[in-house]
This record gives sequence, structure tokens and C-alpha cells, in this order.
Amino acid sequence: MADTHHPYEHDLAVIGGGSGGYAAARTAHGAGLKVAVVEGGAEVGGLCILRGCMPTKALLYAAEIAHLARNAGTWGIRTGEVAVDFPAVMARKRRLIQEFANHRRGQLNDGRFHMVRAEARFRDAHTLDLSNGRTMTARHFVICTGSVVAEPPLPSLKEVGCLTSDSALELDKLPESLIVLGGGPIAIESAQFFARMGTRVTVIQRGGHLLRDLDEDAAVALETAFKEEGIHLHTGTRLIEARKHRNHKTVVFEKDGLRTDASAEEILFALGRTPNTKSLHLERAGVELDGRRIVTNDRMQTSVPHIFAAGDCTGPHEIVHIAIQQGEIAAHNIAHPEELRTMDYRQLVSVVFSDPQVGTVGLTEQEARKRGIDYLTASYPFNDHGKSLIMEALHGFVKLLADPKSGEILGGCCVGPVGGELIHEIIVAMTRRMTVHELAATPHYHPTLAEIWTYPAEELAGQITVSASREAA
Repeated sequence: MADTHHPYEHDLAVIGGGSGGYAAARTAHGAGLKVAVVEGGAEVGGLCILRGCMPTKALLYAAEIAHLARNAGTWGIRTGEVAVDFPAVMARKRRLIQEFANHRRGQLNDGRFHMVRAEARFRDAHTLDLSNGRTMTARHFVICTGSVVAEPPLPSLKEVGCLTSDSALELDKLPESLIVLGGGPIAIESAQFFARMGTRVTVIQRGGHLLRDLDEDAAVALETAFKEEGIHLHTGTRLIEARKHRNHKTVVFEKDGLRTDASAEEILFALGRTPNTKSLHLERAGVELDGRRIVTNDRMQTSVPHIFAAGDCTGPHEIVHIAIQQGEIAAHNIAHPEELRTMDYRQLVSVVFSDPQVGTVGLTEQEARKRGIDYLTASYPFNDHGKSLIMEALHGFVKLLADPKSGEILGGCCVGPVGGELIHEIIVAMTRRMTVHELAATPHYHPTLAEIWTYPAEELAGQITVSASREAA
């Protein structure tokens, strides 16, 4: 355990009370450290609870119910006209989020930590100036200040006015039409939510495909589904300007060398977020930045050995379970410097809660090629799978990447029904370093969605010969 005989008020000060910050504080307290948590946001809970994972998924589930009800005739069910009570949808979201936030507030104020509601900035490497006029000293720090909406790429967007991923969650009136700028997870989920609520949606994406970190086959499957739902997609664009005329807003962009435009009642700026570090005065503590991102090593340690960081403010992956792992590792390494732990991104998981959902773990094909890693791959479509045919969930596929010599599973991708759930089978397989031979031999109940994984596993197992000793192991 870290030496606690020092002149500082606290063994550890955690800046930020979101998922990463709470994980760090809880872990440090469990190791016997005296911990303070400083939270300067208007609300307590962090991005995931207040403006990220939980509210967006609550809304997406409501949109899915509306979509299934409208299409119930597919299964011989008559529903009549389906209407959306948008204020009621948003009110339910607010009730749920309040419950989640109340729980987090309770955890932070249950007496384990010295909880301070104030903004913090560094005076020096061991001292914080707080907005309540006080100071705080600590032997160690974990910075978990999260992220904020990125600046718009067009100055004219500020003049015209646009929704952000934050403000869109507070609407009480459904816009009749909407332009979504961006093609990442936030943009994709927002576009489908509003479309299924009844808004005419146009998506303008700078890259050649949606979800640029995915392999092209996955992006194409998602784009096909979106187009069938009536969402207008423009990819491979360059934004030029935004302007307003009466009750409509227009985005001018270039596509295939031609200047064109799209107009709607509202514009949703969904081109990502940026680390929330600007007000911390990290230069006074000597902490190195890459732009606004805090640079850390795989032990979550910054350039200043006693200052650590976790979550969106450091990356490299803005995912809540990663923030939690990073916070836990940072706190463990502070409390147990003789037993250092490191982050392992081998099983990096990503889920986009669109329909079809997109779940990935480990390597994609483009990442494997970029890193020069040899692999074999096989896939199988949902439109030829028993359970998905029953569900009329025909878009997408599952795909496995395997080591061509050992057969070890290197990555998986699922674009399809409950893809975010199905990908967990491959997460478990990769945790145990299973081979495609072992996955193919694992019993799967019929008819289930999960048994689709056995088809690419069997195909790859037939291509890869491994030694008897490896199979026995």
C-alpha cells in the first residue's frame, strides 16, 4: 500500500465523479486510502448516466417498440395506426436518468469519500484551487473529467444554431425534419431514433462510409438497412457552409465534386466529443497533453508520476467500461506500486445500438492489415439463418478472424439483431483464448441467434490444421 505518512490532506484526489472517477475512488477506498472526489459539473453522474449510454439507449428502445408496432403486419398482427407521444417518451427517459443519477449521488455521498462540489484546477503538482475559494492537496490524483461536445467545423453552424448530442436529449418537441452531421455511433443512433419517431432524417458523413473504424462490409450492411427505412445518406462529402432561411436550416456540401445542399427544420451536430481538460491548468502540474487529450502510459500514469488519468479525457477509446477499467487500474497502481497492473486492449469491445446493432471485439480486418497481422476470416449472413428469418431480421452477418496457424480467435464482428448481446460470446471466447475449432465444437441450442457463430467457426476450422497437442490443450 502507498505510504500515507505525508503532509497532504488526502492520499488521493479524484477529479470527476463519473463512471471512471467513481471506479477509481471506490478502488482506492477499498485499498485503505483517504480519498476525495471533486465534481464541478452542474449535475452529478457523469456522461454515461446523464447524456450518454443510459438516456440514448432508453430512447432507442422506445423507437424500436414504435418500429416493431408499425411493422407488426409482417407477423400477421393488426395494430391500427401507431402514434408517438414524444413528450411522454422524453419524460420516461428523464425519470429513468434521475433514478440512475440519484443512485450515483448516493454512492459518492455514502461517507467513503470526502465529496466536494466544486470546479478544480491545478495550482501546482500537488495542489488544487477550487471554485468554492478553497484549496485541496493530495499525494496522488486521478483525472476523470470526461469529454465535451467538439467544436463545429463550420463557424456558420454557430450562427445558424444547431442541436448537439447533449441538447437533443432535452427536446420536448419532435422536429419534422433533421440533418445529422456525422457518421459515428452518436450520429447513427441519433439518426435512427429520430427517423423512427417520425422525423425525416438526412445524414451527411465526411468519410466514404458510416462508422469509419468498421470494416467496409459492416458499414455497407448498416447503410442498406438505413436506406430501406427511408433515411437519406450522403457519404464522402466536404462541408462548405450552413445558413438559415425562415424556418429551415441548410447545409451546403460537396459530393463527388459537385456542390449540393440539404435543408431541414433542425441540424444535429454529431461529429464527436473532445477531452474536457481546458480549464484544469494542467501545465501548472507539468502534465503532458496531446491536443486536449491527457497522455498516459498503459498503467494510466501521466507524464507526472503521481498524477493518473482515466476515461474520455485520456482515451484512446471513449467507452464507459474502458473508463471503469482505467479508473480501477489507476487506483490500484497508486495503492499498490509494487504490484503494477496495465491496460490490455486486446479484447477491445465496441457496440453501436442501431438496428441492426453492430458489435465488434478484438481485431477488425482493416486493423489487422494496418498492423501486419496474418489472419483468416469467414462470415455468415443473417438472411440465411433460421432464428433471424423467424424474426424478419435479415440485415447483416457475423464474422470471425482467426490466426491461420493456431486457429485462435483474433476478432469478431456482428451486424444484426441484438448484435451487442451476441458479441459477448466472442468476448468470452477471446478471454479464454479459444480457437475456432473449440468454438465450433461448443454446443449451441437450435433455433437461436447465437448458433450463427458456429458457421464461420466451422468454416475456419476446416481451413486450419492444428496439432493434436494444441487441440488437447
